[in-house]
Amino acid sequence: MSTGWRTLRRGDERDLTILRIREDVVADPAGREHPRVIISAPDWVHVLALTVDGEVVLVRQFRAGIHADTLEFPGGMVDPGETPAQAAARELREETGHVAARWTSLGACYPNPALQENRLHTFVAHDCRKTAEPRLDPGEDVRVELVPATSLRSRVAGGEIGHGLVLASL
Repeated sequence: MSTGWRTLRRGDERDLTILRIREDVVADPAGREHPRVIISAPDWVHVLALTVDGEVVLVRQFRAGIHADTLEFPGGMVDPGETPAQAAARELREETGHVAARWTSLGACYPNPALQENRLHTFVAHDCRKTAEPRLDPGEDVRVELVPATSLRSRVAGGEIGHGLVLASL
């Protein structure tokens, strides 16, 4: 269903390695033109990883946007040629050294449809076990934390978990 808005022109993209930015011009239902910044990025994945011992595998990492560490789910970008499920398994293994016995997809959402085109796919990784040491990408500094699943609610309420996409996935 259309709301009457339409894209008149797509701007040139500026490649910033992990995303591209462009300025499109859209027209509202009355025909007035408006510039809009669009962020084009690969789809992302989040993994709610549950261990055989009832713990959740979380990662703590620095986030430049807020100049602070966040406690969040393992995850990252879906690489070209990968499915979201493959990316989820790869990111869990790379960031934490864990593998899962089985997987459940919780679906996908748009992280910020006002600006972004991509989606976030969330998966639950069941019966996880650590089988290797993490293999981090250049520029990653991730610390793995195992927390009781029963503590997630209090960690959110206390502000320790405040990443908006983690909260959406929860």
